[in-house]
Amino acid sequence: MKRKYFIDNLRWMAILLLFPFHASQIWSGGEYGGFYIWSHTNTALYLFSTAVYPWYMTLLFVIAGISFKYSLQIRTNRQFIVERIKKLLIPFLFGLLVPVPVMTYTAEVFFNGYTGSWLQQYILFFTKETDLTGYRGGFTPAHLWFLLYLFVISLTAVFLVLLQKKYLPEFKVDNLPYLCIIFLFVPEWLCLYILNIGGKSLGQFFLLFLFGYYIVSEESFLKKIQRCRFASLVLFLLSGSLYTYLYCLENIRNIWMDGLYIFYGWMGIITLIGTGQAKLNFHNRISDYLAHASFPVYIIHMPVLVVTGFFVLKLPIGVAGQFSLILLLSFAATFFIYEIMKRIPVLRFFFGITKKKS
Repeated sequence: MKRKYFIDNLRWMAILLLFPFHASQIWSGGEYGGFYIWSHTNTALYLFSTAVYPWYMTLLFVIAGISFKYSLQIRTNRQFIVERIKKLLIPFLFGLLVPVPVMTYTAEVFFNGYTGSWLQQYILFFTKETDLTGYRGGFTPAHLWFLLYLFVISLTAVFLVLLQKKYLPEFKVDNLPYLCIIFLFVPEWLCLYILNIGGKSLGQFFLLFLFGYYIVSEESFLKKIQRCRFASLVLFLLSGSLYTYLYCLENIRNIWMDGLYIFYGWMGIITLIGTGQAKLNFHNRISDYLAHASFPVYIIHMPVLVVTGFFVLKLPIGVAGQFSLILLLSFAATFFIYEIMKRIPVLRFFFGITKKKS
């Protein structure tokens, strides 16, 4: 089976996008923002973060579904489950105990003027009443919700696929017309309200994972969205512009905005995958390195960025200077830490760093 390198490249590009996205969160949102540190609302960065959010994480779940299909072609179900435990569950649990409390400690100091010890805050992390965001301290899965969701979805999908192969062995979704592909956003919209915890819908992400496995991985689908990528791009830009304007500048929140949010995100997915096949199906030393580093970088980048931002916000260099410096320093520090961790066996284990791409 020939490897589809554009999938690897889209994955690491989406994860690298988290650096500017999370940095922009420091200047996004309403009166008090929604992040572990916050300065004020900057319109440009608020628009940027709002425009990115609907498609970058959903893309990762679709890609995970595609990879799931390819993985089962070379692994048994047992091998796949063991691999998911090593790559997702163990890093999630370790991250919950070590990197995440660093962010909530920073939030406690920044917003609450906390002056206690690290140990006292560590106890607070598990005992303080919390809304699960951790933005003002207290327990949170933070950005590691993605690892937990992906682990639960992956294991559930294994059993679902086993049942499908037993009772519907001929089931296949093939040769969908382009209009039908577009309207796949409708079931995703309906699933948005299933097990939606803090704005993260397990129902939505599970459906996108299944889309990746059953639909997006099909060659007929991939060829069609590659041929129609210009039309997808137009719909993506138009819906994205409208959504971002209404959300940020008109402050509209209702069920129809939910539908626009889902439509925009879905068009982003098929635009990126369609374009990725044409432009990103390559590999070299840099792309191979980034593909291998993507998951540990995902885990590390957030606490590094939050701590960096805490200190950079004190510098009188303006929003543009602060944003740029946070990006530069957090990016460099994250990869420096990754280079150290991958050389230490116990840290490789806890952060799910494999010796080769999986």
